[in-house]
Amino acid sequence: MFVGTSSDVGKSVITAGFCRIFKQDGYAPAPFKAQNMSLNSYATPEGLEIGRAQAVQAEAAGIPCHTDMNPVLLKPTSDKTSQVILNGKSIGNQTAKEYFMSGDRSALFEEVKLAYSRLALRYHPIVMEGAGSISELNLKARDITNMRMAIAAGAATYLITDIDRGGIFASLYGTMQLLEPAERACIKGIIINKFRGDAALFQEGKKIIEELCKVPVIGILPYFRDIFIEEEDSVALEQKKREPVKDKVNIAVVLLGRMSNFTDFDRLDKDERLNLYYTHTISGISGADIIILPGSKNTIEDLIGLRNNGMAAAIISAHKSGKTVIGICGGYQMMGETISDPLHVESLHGEITGLGILPVQTVLLAEKTTRQCSFSFRDRAEQCKGYEIHMGETTISAGTEQKNQLSMRHQTAVLSDGQPDGYYLSDKCWGSYLHGILDNAVVINDLVAPYTDVKVESRDYQSFRDEQYDKLAALLRANLDIEQVYQHLKY
Repeated sequence: MFVGTSSDVGKSVITAGFCRIFKQDGYAPAPFKAQNMSLNSYATPEGLEIGRAQAVQAEAAGIPCHTDMNPVLLKPTSDKTSQVILNGKSIGNQTAKEYFMSGDRSALFEEVKLAYSRLALRYHPIVMEGAGSISELNLKARDITNMRMAIAAGAATYLITDIDRGGIFASLYGTMQLLEPAERACIKGIIINKFRGDAALFQEGKKIIEELCKVPVIGILPYFRDIFIEEEDSVALEQKKREPVKDKVNIAVVLLGRMSNFTDFDRLDKDERLNLYYTHTISGISGADIIILPGSKNTIEDLIGLRNNGMAAAIISAHKSGKTVIGICGGYQMMGETISDPLHVESLHGEITGLGILPVQTVLLAEKTTRQCSFSFRDRAEQCKGYEIHMGETTISAGTEQKNQLSMRHQTAVLSDGQPDGYYLSDKCWGSYLHGILDNAVVINDLVAPYTDVKVESRDYQSFRDEQYDKLAALLRANLDIEQVYQHLKY
C-alpha cells in the first residue's frame, strides 16, 4: 500500500508504476483504493463507475477496470455535498457532515473489505493506494481508506512525501509519531518523491529521516516531466499553462468550479501543434482559437458562475465572431437553450437558460448513464473510443427538427449500437456527451483543421500510454529498492 503525508504527493502515479512493475515481473496485479474523492471518473466495461485513477492503474496492470478496485467514490457537487457511488452505482447525495461524521462507518467498511476480498481472489498482489494524509486525527476513527484498510489487508505500507513542496522532515516525523503502534508497524519504508537535482546531495538528509522515523528510505524519485501519466487530483491544473502563445493553435479549456474529467484534454496537451491552457478569465477566452467547455458535476451552478464572472458572455461573443466553441458532457448541456433539474439532483434551481449556442434542451435525471462506447465521428470511417458518464437527457428543441430525433447532418457521433450522440452545428461548433472523444486523432484533426494544415497520425493512443507506463516502471526500478518491496510481499 502507498500512502502519503498529504494529498498530491504522487501516490496515484507510484501505484500505477508498481502495477506495471509487477505485471512485467510475471505477476497478476490489480489496484485498489477503498474510497476515492474525485470528479475524474470512468465507466467500467460493465457500465459502472469508478475513480479514473484506478482505471489508469488497471490499465498499467494490463487488466480491465472493475468496481472492486474502487468500491466507494465521492463526487463533490458543492462545497458541502457529494454524490456517493457505492460499487459503481449512485446511492444519492450526502453532506460532508452526514458522510464523515456518522459513527465509525462500519457497514461501509464491510463493503470495502468485501470488495478487497473479491479482488484478492482474482489477482496478486493487490497494489493499494491511500487517500490524502494518513495522520488526520479528527477523521481517523471513521477512516476506511488509509491505515485501517492497511491493517485489515495486512499490507506492507510505504509512506510517500513530496520534497518539492518542502518541510519533509517535519511531515514525515510528525506523520510517524501520530500513528498508533499497529499502524506504525505496517510502514515498511519511505519514498521521497519529486526531488530536483542530484539525489546524492541528500544522503545526509536521508540518514536523518531514517534515524527519526525508524524505517528505511527505499528511494528518492526525481522530478520528471517526460513521462505522461494521468493525474488524479485537480490541483494538477494549477501547473497547467494559462496563457495563449504565438505560432500555435491556442485551445482554452474553461475552468469550472466543479469541473470533471479534466483528463479529457491530456492528448491535446501532447500535440506539438497546439497550446492548451485552462482559463477563468475573459482575456483567456479572447486569446484562444478554440474554446472548450468541459464536463461538470454541477452544470447549473457552474453555468451561473460563468454568467456572474462575465465568461458566458465572452464565450457567446467568441462563437459569434467565428471562433470554435465545443462542449463535452456538462459543457455540451451548457451550450443548449435550457437546463432543467426537476428532481434537484445537482442544484436547487429548477431550470435555467443555457448559452443558446446549440438548439438543444437538457433535463437532468436521477438515473445516471455510464458506459464505454465505440463510435464513428461524423462521416469518418475510423472507429473511435470514448465513454459516457452523465445524468442528463438532451433533445433537439421543438421546431428545429423532429423532437428526440437527430438527423445525420446534426449528429456529432454515431455509437456502435446506432444511437446518435451530441449536436453538430458546424465545423466550428458542436457538443458531445462522450468523454475521451478528444483522445481520437480523427476528431482532433477535424477540430484544428480550420487553423492548421498539419495533421497528426492516427497512431494508437493506447500504445503511447503503454510506453509511458513502461518508462515509469523503469524510473521506479532505477531509483527505488524494489527488492526490499518484494521481501515484504505476501505469497
